[in-house]
Amino acid sequence: MRPHFVAGQASSETAGAGSNTSSNTKRPNFLVIVADDLGFSDLSCFGGEIGTPHLDRLASNGLRFTDFHAAAACSPSRAMIMTGTDHHIAGLGNLIEWTNRSDQNAPSEGEIKHWSTAPQRGMPGYEGYLNEKVVILPELLKDAGYLTMMAGKWHLGLTPERFPHKRGFEKSFAHLPACSNHYAYEPQRQDGDQIPGFMTMSHIALHSEDGEYVKELPKPWYSSNGYGDKMLGYLKDRSDKKDERPFFAYYPFTAPHWPLQAPDEYIAHYKGVYDDGPDVLRGKRLKRMQDLGLCPKDVVPHPVVADEVKEWSKLSSDEKAKSSKAMEVFAAMVECIDANVGKVVDYLEEMGELDNTFVCFMSDNGAEGAAYEAYPIVQGSMIQHLKKYYDNSLENLGRGNSFIWYGPRWAQAATAPSRLYKAFTTEGGVKVPFLAKFPKGYEAGVGEKGSITGAFSTVMDLAPTILEMAGVEHPSPDGKGRYQDREVVSMRGKSMVPFLNGTQSTIHPKDFINGWETCGRAAVRYGDWKIVFIPKPKGPERWQMYNLAKDPGEVNDLSERDPERLQRMIKMWDQYVLETGVIPLAPALGNWIEAMEQQMPEDVWMEYEYWKEGAREDPEKFRRKLVRFERPM
Repeated sequence: MRPHFVAGQASSETAGAGSNTSSNTKRPNFLVIVADDLGFSDLSCFGGEIGTPHLDRLASNGLRFTDFHAAAACSPSRAMIMTGTDHHIAGLGNLIEWTNRSDQNAPSEGEIKHWSTAPQRGMPGYEGYLNEKVVILPELLKDAGYLTMMAGKWHLGLTPERFPHKRGFEKSFAHLPACSNHYAYEPQRQDGDQIPGFMTMSHIALHSEDGEYVKELPKPWYSSNGYGDKMLGYLKDRSDKKDERPFFAYYPFTAPHWPLQAPDEYIAHYKGVYDDGPDVLRGKRLKRMQDLGLCPKDVVPHPVVADEVKEWSKLSSDEKAKSSKAMEVFAAMVECIDANVGKVVDYLEEMGELDNTFVCFMSDNGAEGAAYEAYPIVQGSMIQHLKKYYDNSLENLGRGNSFIWYGPRWAQAATAPSRLYKAFTTEGGVKVPFLAKFPKGYEAGVGEKGSITGAFSTVMDLAPTILEMAGVEHPSPDGKGRYQDREVVSMRGKSMVPFLNGTQSTIHPKDFINGWETCGRAAVRYGDWKIVFIPKPKGPERWQMYNLAKDPGEVNDLSERDPERLQRMIKMWDQYVLETGVIPLAPALGNWIEAMEQQMPEDVWMEYEYWKEGAREDPEKFRRKLVRFERPM
């Protein structure tokens, strides 16, 4: 019989360092690894050419999922991993950076304007941090006697009361914002130059450690190596102290999010690999995915959508060289992640802990395909800033004083056969690679090691799975429970355990309903059917409908052929909005609330303006008290 714990009541058998469990059953450890903006086929075991031997080994001893889904962007996915519920409920209805400035997420193209995020500002579910409605995994596991630790990207709150340390992590070294320079490089500005608007929240490597802001990062610093060293250090410290508590380790990288930067030794491994361009890469990866059984042999991939950038054949030789080098750097970032996964997993094996550890790896969303050079916020001052303070020469690309991204064509080589990429609720934005190696006793329904499953699942399923494996009850299974004297919501995800044990053939019922929304892009999945709403210019700005079992590339819109089914699914969308608190950004998405005058100001919705001069020396002076609104009934 497995140990069983109620949230908020630490077991006397397990609480505290060095304690011994009297149960005959040793509770499993958990290692949850997340990559940032990784594409579906980037890993070798998912069809890619990038060297990922350590992740491949985990896959060969576990299970790969081909229908696993996240949110369309990073902090929403991370909120769902931590809580098991929808990000609109948990406080990350949108990236706070995108709520703060509408032009951060989409460019204006001719007569087509980005949709303002003003109606979401200050609203419940859009706080920009994990709110009080949710209880999160490390809180529950720590209460139940687990050692909880994290090293990597948090992106769920910038201020001390929102730090991991306050949400159940005993040990934490956390990257707080959305992204930053991976080498922590900051140019010494001259002549009164200001940080360009787009870069304010994308270059400073702001971290906290155990509840305090980090004043200076270890040197030399490279993000993935730094997080690997920290996580390895936490595990070694556990061994040195003979701390016999089981552990929950959260290991979320900031790579391969732009700016694309990696150590030279990894970049060298990919010299010339991408010289034929993204279309050739897309074809090669699709073929290998088919050979591996990761997608159907007869799949029709969605056409590449990238009108804002030139086709490969129309690039100059210099443009091709820089573009392929950007992809080389991206590949190097992925290989470096793999190396840092390897050193942690190898240590667990050395210590005899690996067999009893649930290890999983995923991306937080689809590959990042934004062509930022087309954004008005990037054109002009930011381009001049990069020319003055960074070195984007071919030879220097990938180093700390370079600043590049790779754009929509390379991204769609990684998301194929799916449509589009990060920030879109199409499959290319929300279907992500997921692999898992399970502790002994949870493999009856998995089949042979190295198997592949097409069972639908989402990042919300991780929390209920981990809690069930740990023998921990959620305090609010019906949504009416309390945690630390406050009401908390239930989990929307489903435990994978019955599926893994072979008592269920699927994780979700066949008639499940799942919704997505990010910046006015929306979707609902019902079994094999999916409706998608994508605003112009990337979509028609109306609901489209697809049968994913027959059309995983979302190529053949069936909305006009089966209007009755479409209307039924639109009603499912309306129900999802009501259940989760989505604030739609246009009347076409229903339940629309027009922005109030107080919500209209741009760029005043961040709790801590850490990028401003003097802010890191005296954070309190740069805190902003934000107004909060109630949703009108």
